[in-house]
Amino acid sequence: MDANREWYKESLLERVSENLKKRGFNAFWSRNRDEAKAKILELIPEGSRVGIGGSISIRELGIIDDLEARGYTIVHHWKSELSPELDFQIRREEIVTDVFLASTNALTIDGIIVNTDGVGNRVAAMIFGPRKVILIAGVNKIVKNLDDAIWRIKNVAAPINAHRLGSNTPCAKLGYCANCSGTASICRVTTIIEYKPSKTDFTVVLVNEELGY
Repeated sequence: MDANREWYKESLLERVSENLKKRGFNAFWSRNRDEAKAKILELIPEGSRVGIGGSISIRELGIIDDLEARGYTIVHHWKSELSPELDFQIRREEIVTDVFLASTNALTIDGIIVNTDGVGNRVAAMIFGPRKVILIAGVNKIVKNLDDAIWRIKNVAAPINAHRLGSNTPCAKLGYCANCSGTASICRVTTIIEYKPSKTDFTVVLVNEELGY
């Protein structure tokens, strides 16, 4: 392990955490995914219905099994062979759960949270609906500013996710944004959260590991 690189990343996480707090968010940073998972589990009240957005980061934590083992009711649409009607219903239910877990596509150093969705249920739940939102962000999601956040979404997160989903979009083949506007586009709704939504208990857990895309 390169001690200098670790010092730099930890300093960055501390800086972002403090800037998030200035914007009204609760914020913590963790040295690794296990520490992050323990923190998230600590933050979820007993008996909660927990909604989980479409998130590779959350699933890389392995937290769903822990939540189920503790008796929480889990609401998430990433299940195989759901009918379109049931998929839609579950997405709606996620938005009114007690606690919503998700990740972010990009997070600026000064604490602005930026996301792009194809459907919009994930970003909707971040803004209003659940009583508590817990957002996870690996160190790879941190960018310099808003322009870099949009660039990261268009040229890193979207192409990888489009490829993962088997989408018929140029970026799924090229590996970078081609500004497509077809019906297969997964970049349809972009939200910029500058300050904590006033009616939502909102916590950001930063992780000193790469998580998600």
